[in-house]
Amino acid sequence: MKTDEIRTRTAALMPRLLTQLDELVAIPSLAFPGNPPEPMTQMVETLVRMFREVGFADARAMPVPHGYPPVYGEIRGPQGSPTVVLYAHYDVQPAPPEQGWTSDPWTPTRKADGRIYGRGAADDKSGVVSLLGTLGVFEGVPPCTVRLVLEGMEETESNLEEFVLAHPDLFDADVFVVCDMGNLRVGEPALTTVLRGDVACVVRVRTLEHPLHSGVFGGPAPDAMMALARLLASLQDEAGDVAVQGVTRTDWDGGEFAEADFRQGADLLEGVELTGTGPIAARLWARPSISAIGVDMTSIAGSSNVLVPQASAKISMRIVPGTDPEAELDALVAHLRSHAPWGAQVEVERTKAAPGFVCRTDGTAYAAAREAMTEAFGRPVVEAGCGGSIPLLRTLAQVAPRAEFVLWGPEDVARSRIHASDESVDPAEIAGIVAAQALLLQRLGAS
Repeated sequence: MKTDEIRTRTAALMPRLLTQLDELVAIPSLAFPGNPPEPMTQMVETLVRMFREVGFADARAMPVPHGYPPVYGEIRGPQGSPTVVLYAHYDVQPAPPEQGWTSDPWTPTRKADGRIYGRGAADDKSGVVSLLGTLGVFEGVPPCTVRLVLEGMEETESNLEEFVLAHPDLFDADVFVVCDMGNLRVGEPALTTVLRGDVACVVRVRTLEHPLHSGVFGGPAPDAMMALARLLASLQDEAGDVAVQGVTRTDWDGGEFAEADFRQGADLLEGVELTGTGPIAARLWARPSISAIGVDMTSIAGSSNVLVPQASAKISMRIVPGTDPEAELDALVAHLRSHAPWGAQVEVERTKAAPGFVCRTDGTAYAAAREAMTEAFGRPVVEAGCGGSIPLLRTLAQVAPRAEFVLWGPEDVARSRIHASDESVDPAEIAGIVAAQALLLQRLGAS
């Protein structure tokens, strides 16, 4: 098929794909503990039905020791053709009212800007329907062998890594297409080439044997929460760059992320400045970032006029792709132990050390993906990074070391607001990715 025919077929499929997206968004597929299992079961049954309709006659839920199952299927292509694994995930983040949604997160809502709003509309049910559309372009007969894997616990404690290791034959592939990313801006094609890693620890600061009356002892006796606050403040310099000695910083030579687009996507409050120095893209994908993602001490409701003897914080640090996570965590732990004020006692518990991921960009599949994206969107492709880490990719590379990775999707970074209130997707991005994936499969089959 020529590019114009693929575009025409994609356009004809879009009304049905958007109806399917509506159906999926309306199912609150929350895999987090404490949520009812029935929506997850409904989601699996719905996905099996939908993917059987587009050619995966053996689409099925795969048995796993715990958690919700991946949906798997295979369509055999011509003999000797490459094997491509198509990945997306069907579970979503919670959408509590306090996030400030302006429409019901479980009711797909079309607004004046043309976007579709709802939890999972972008992350990653738009990716799921993009895979449906790609198989629809070929009417269920793709030009190469295609395997489908839809993960059910990507947003929580994933069980897919152990499933892959237990069934490596199912993932013996030449190319992995991960449809869980997005362009930086609508209509401007981007391939994700690096993902930052993530290290974390819990730091506990102690200054007193027990609480003390702040009126009697306050002043000379150090409060643990104030000591912790000073320790946390030492992790960044005045500009907001990470101030931990020994943590790796590099440069970024891919696509740039305009500050205006970043501000729009981040929804900063009026007057709030950006933190860090250098280009936005470098700060996001080539520099470390650090956050205190949780703090334990006396609650406001339970507070009284006492000095706090102990306070704790969980610290998460995103690290540069390609670095050793244990070494980066070592540097963070050393900083915390050496920067406590007033001789406060510090204990550090290491909780996570996940490396980043770097895609090969010199292979034939990557070159084919660039060509496919350029044709589908009608514009040159830029390379982008991702601040999140996806440990599954390293496991897939372990079981299929020859494979190349293509990371893309319909979740445009500037507007989608994944994991936040008013998550949304632009239908044009779905159409673009459907066409790009179809063009990629066609090129791979021809090779």
